[in-house]
Amino acid sequence: GAAVKPLNEEAAAELGAELLGEALVFGVGGLCLYLEYLRQAGQSRRREETLERSLAELRLGLERLRGELREL
Repeated sequence: GAAVKPLNEEAAAELGAELLGEALVFGVGGLCLYLEYLRQAGQSRRREETLERSLAELRLGLERLRGELREL
């Protein structure tokens, strides 16, 4: 195997700080993506619930009209 040359303390600290910064940026970006996914999923769920309520109201109205039609 190839021999690995050890880093001096200043270079190691600089590389560690760069790695920590990159990890922080990546973590914040991932968190933003996750939160946006949750927001979109919640909006979709609320939209579906609204559509279901509207459909149920339309069904009730249709049944009421059918009943009135039978009476006529």
